[in-house]
Amino acid sequence: MVTEGLAVPAPAGRDLAAAAPWVAAAVAFTLLFWRPITGTADLWWNDPDAGHGLLLVPTAVFLAWRAGLSPDRRGQALIGGLMLAGAVALRYLSALAAELFTMRLSMLAAMFGIVVFLWGMKQLRHWWLPAVLLLLSVPLPEMLISTLSLPLQFTASEIGAALLDWRHVPAGLDGNVILLARPTPDGGFIAVTHLFVTEACSGLRSLSALLALGFLIGGIWLQTGWARAVLVLIAIPIAVGLNSIRVFLTGFAVYYIDEALGEGVMHYTEGWAMFMAAFVVLGGAAWLLGRAERPLLRRRVAA
Repeated sequence: MVTEGLAVPAPAGRDLAAAAPWVAAAVAFTLLFWRPITGTADLWWNDPDAGHGLLLVPTAVFLAWRAGLSPDRRGQALIGGLMLAGAVALRYLSALAAELFTMRLSMLAAMFGIVVFLWGMKQLRHWWLPAVLLLLSVPLPEMLISTLSLPLQFTASEIGAALLDWRHVPAGLDGNVILLARPTPDGGFIAVTHLFVTEACSGLRSLSALLALGFLIGGIWLQTGWARAVLVLIAIPIAVGLNSIRVFLTGFAVYYIDEALGEGVMHYTEGWAMFMAAFVVLGGAAWLLGRAERPLLRRRVAA
């Protein structure tokens, strides 16, 4: 007897057969990349220089979910398979060399390969902002951090010492150490204290966070590629400049108020205040760029 108008449920075995490849792929991915997954999560939690990953990854997942699947997506099994094979090979080679940075990149490469395999390159371009945020969440290797932080330390020290001298605070500079002195009755100077601009005060931490914010704000608020690129580039001098101002304010407070203000809670509070100021400046730059790109967008729509 045939019953019309009633949907016949699919057999449970068919649902299990359809879900089996997905479960197998998830298990294989977890087993293969378990070490970079756990190592990266541990670094996010324990290393202040990498802590922004705890915010970037959930943000990337949310943005990908909000953007959804591209309407013109189409899986590319060959390209996606080659990307997966390359990611697995990179994972193997990085394990032999004990190179954690490339191991983490291989994990992301495998994720991007799965997206291309299932939905194609158009879907990966559709998710460009979440992909960039995931790339920025990968902690930089220690060698690169040391290479970048030293010039930033020297730059912050030079600008901070110049600002102190501009405000009539006698300050000498020895590398990344600012020497503060007080005048004596005979016209000389006597050393009071010194500020040591450490690697943590180099501004690399705020630079990494501001670059991520530049991509995020540009991807959400701006419409043109040139405006987004300018905003990301603007984040670099903003981070360097405001970190130098932080060094100046610390030296000013130490010189005129109390040496204890150069460390502890007040020092970290000052760092947070400078970062919030940088966020406001970056938001203002995004607003100006948004107004600058409006005429171009109007002409594009009219054309």
